Amino acid sequence: MKHLISFPGLNIDPFVLDPVAFNLFGRDVMWYGIIICVGMLLALLYASRLFKKEGFSEDDFFNLVVFLIPISVISARLYYVIFDPTPNYNSFLDVIAIWRGGIGIYGAVIGGAITAVIFAKVTKKSVPKLLDCLAPAVMIGQIIGRWGNFMNAEAHGGITELPWRMGIAPYYEGVNYSSDFFVYYHPTFLYESLWNLLGFLIIHFFVVRNKKFDGQTSLSYLSWYGLGRGFIELLRTDSLEIFGLKVSALVGFLSAIIFGSLLLINIIKTKKKEKKNGSNT
Repeated sequence: MKHLISFPGLNIDPFVLDPVAFNLFGRDVMWYGIIICVGMLLALLYASRLFKKEGFSEDDFFNLVVFLIPISVISARLYYVIFDPTPNYNSFLDVIAIWRGGIGIYGAVIGGAITAVIFAKVTKKSVPKLLDCLAPAVMIGQIIGRWGNFMNAEAHGGITELPWRMGIAPYYEGVNYSSDFFVYYHPTFLYESLWNLLGFLIIHFFVVRNKKFDGQTSLSYLSWYGLGRGFIELLRTDSLEIFGLKVSALVGFLSAIIFGSLLLINIIKTKKKEKKNGSNT
C-alpha cells in the first residue's frame, strides 16, 4: 500500500512512498528486500576485509558465509514468529512466508553468532577473532536495512509532536490531502539507523584500529547496539512481546548490561597487564 509521508518540522513537503520497486514476471519486487540485500552485500564486503586483517583466509570467509546467510535469515524469521503478539499462522507455509514480511534482527544476530561459534570450533579458529570480524559488519547491514522499514512506512514509534516527527497517511489517487489526514510518529527506524551509524564510526575508528584484546569489537557492538535498541524499542508500537514485555527491549538491555560488563572487565584486565609488563621492562 502506498503512503503519504511528511516531515513538517523539517520543512519537508508530503511525498508519496511506494513500497513496490518494480514488477517482475507478475510478482512485486519490494524496496524492503532490495535495501536489505544491499545492506547485506556491503556488510559482507566489509567483513571480508576484517577477515583478511585478522589472518583468516578467503576460504574461511566463503565457507562461513555459505552457512551464515541462510541460517541468519531463518533464525530472524523464527524470532519474529515465536514472539509475534498477534500470531496468525495456519500452516507451515505461513510460518516460512518471509516474503510477506516479518523478521527480527535479534534472531539474525543470535543465529549468526551461534553459526560463527560452531564454525570456529569445527575449523579450530579463534571464536573472539571471528566474532570481531562480523560484529561491525552487522552494524552496516542494520544502518542500511532500517531504511527498508521506512519504505514500508513501518517500525515507527508512538505519536509525537517533536520537530522531527514523521507524518503518515494512506495514499489514494485523486484525494486532496491536508495536515489533518496525517498521524505524526517517532521515526524510530531513523533513530536506530543513526544510532548504529554513530556506533559503527566509533567502533571502526577507535576499536577495530586500536584493538587491545580479541573480542573487544564484538563486545563493543553488542553492548552499544543493545543499549540503543532497548530505549528505541520502548518507543515503538509494533514490538514483539513475551509475557506482555517488549522482548527486543529486554534482550537489548540485558545485552548492554552483560556484554558491557564483560567489555569493562576485559579492558581493566588488559590495562593491568600492560601496566605490569611495562613495570617489568
